[in-house]
Order: sequence, then C-alpha cells, then structure tokens
Amino acid sequence: MTQQDIRPPAQAPAPVALAAVEPGATGRALVSYVLPVFNEQDGITAFHDELTAALDARPELDFELVYVNDGSTDGSLALLKGFAEQDSRVRVVDFARNFGHQLAITAGLDLAVGDAVIVMDTDLQDPPKVSLELVDAWLEGAEIVHARRRSRRDTAFKRATAHLYYRLLRASTEVDIPLDTGDFRLLDRRVADELRRYRERSRFVRGIVASMGYAQAEVVFDRDERFAGETKYPLRKMARLAVDGMTSFSTAPLKMITRLGFAVLALSLVGILYALGMKFFRPDITVSGWTMLMCVVLFLGGTQMLSLGVIGTYIGRIYSEAQGRPLYLVREVIGGDGDR
Repeated sequence: MTQQDIRPPAQAPAPVALAAVEPGATGRALVSYVLPVFNEQDGITAFHDELTAALDARPELDFELVYVNDGSTDGSLALLKGFAEQDSRVRVVDFARNFGHQLAITAGLDLAVGDAVIVMDTDLQDPPKVSLELVDAWLEGAEIVHARRRSRRDTAFKRATAHLYYRLLRASTEVDIPLDTGDFRLLDRRVADELRRYRERSRFVRGIVASMGYAQAEVVFDRDERFAGETKYPLRKMARLAVDGMTSFSTAPLKMITRLGFAVLALSLVGILYALGMKFFRPDITVSGWTMLMCVVLFLGGTQMLSLGVIGTYIGRIYSEAQGRPLYLVREVIGGDGDR
C-alpha cells in the first residue's frame, strides 16, 4: 500500500479566513494529532497517558490521535495497537519499514482529517499540555502556530550547534524560518491540505511550513528531557536533516563555491608571484619550492573535492525526485473507521 491509499479525498479549498474559529457554529472542532513513533516502547505509554489526560481537560473539543509507527523494531507497535483497541480516537499507521521522521509526519498529515492538526514527538520533550496552548492560539485566528523553545535540556554541544545552524539557515535563505522551533506546531485544516501537495522526498517540514505564509503565531515553552530511551536523532541524522534544510531552501552552498573559487584563484596568483620571485632572485634555493607546490596541489585538490561534494548533493536531490517513487509504504492502518 502506498501513500496514495491512505490520503482522504481532497477537499475543496476553504475561503481564506483570518477571523477566530467558532466551533460552536457547526459542532465541536476536531483536532488531529500526528505522532511519529520509532522504538519508543519505554516511554510511549507514559506519553499516551499524559496526552489523553491533557485532552480530557478540553471536553468542548474532539480529538483524533494518529500514531505513525516508523518501522519500530521493539514493542512499540504492540503498544500502539493496544491504544487503538482501548480508545476509538486512536489510529495507527504502520510503515513497511523505517522511512524517517519527516516522512512519518507526512503520512500522518495525509491521514489526519481534523479542523486543525498538531505535529509533535512522543518522547515527552514536548509537553502535551503545551499543545493545548497551540489550540488556543488557533481558536484566536492563527492558521499556523509554532512552538518555540525558550529553553531545552539537551547537551551543550546540541544546544550550541542547533543555535548556530538555525541562525545560519535563516541568514542564507529568503524563507523566514522561526528560530528555535522544531516540528512541534499546529496547522489549520487549510494549511494542512496545502502542505499535502508538497511531495519532495528530501523533506524539511518546518522549512516548508514557514515558506507557506498564512497567519502565523508562536507559543513559547520550556522543552523537557526525554522521558526514556535514547534520542532518535543522533549526530548523523541531525547532519542529514541540516543538509536537507540548507539545500531545500538555499543556494548559498553553490554561491560559496564561486566565492571559494575566486579566493583560491587569488591565493594561486600569490603563489605564482612567489615562485617567480624565488626563481629570479634566489635561484640557488628554488628546489625548496617543492613544499609550496605540494601545499598548492593539496589545497586545490581539497577545494575541488569539496565543490564536487556540494554539487553532488544537489544533483542527488534531482535524481531522487526524478525517480518518482512512493514517499513511503504502509503495511496497515489500524483503528479509527476500522482496520484496513
């Protein structure tokens, strides 16, 4: 089953409305939660209990919980099936294999049918109670509500690199990506429907959402530590996400190659002048120029390899998109209107 199988029929775009949402006019508003899960058996039950407890405090709203099992190899799927059996609001999308966090979010958005959709992780770093603050901002008229981290309990290295990366990305793109925000946010139904039209494989969802415009708001919160287990975004995956973000919304790396080329040309001219000067004015020690020759050759070789690597990244994105393969494969969808 491919991603086309689980997407509901496209709805006609609603007229743009920036006024406050009035659920009472047509019944209670439905808020969908998109919840990616990958090997979270140690903490998923605590998360589900805390989330449902928070939702019980808002009886004026209806809720839908879309868990996306991103190829977990532990007992996460069995726990999610248990949630679906006990709670009719729970639906479980079971991937055929691990496709990654960004595609898990995409699958959840394809299936969610709420008037608003909240995307959040299931490790309890994003407090469920804060998600209701996003709902309040939406009810006041915002179409996209970002959850911005006032503080975060991560390692000093991760805090420093994240701080630097987001500011570098913002400075090098024309997209105003909110600082210190992850994928924890709320999307109005209209925005979610538009986001479903974006089908590139190397996805940076937070950048795509920021580029869409609409009426945006922020809710500031303090990010907690993981409840259990290890981070599912080690340095390797964080680096890959950073590359996807930079290459999705900026041609700055390509422009940097041009600037680097001019810098190397200038250094090469200096080296040539130095070599000529040594040949004419100190011919007795010209043999020592071998050191400079090796430095220049190695420097130019490294610069060329770096340039090819950056260009190769962009070409790789083109190749991946040209293949036109499904973004993800679904084994089954459990719960909700019935297993299928």
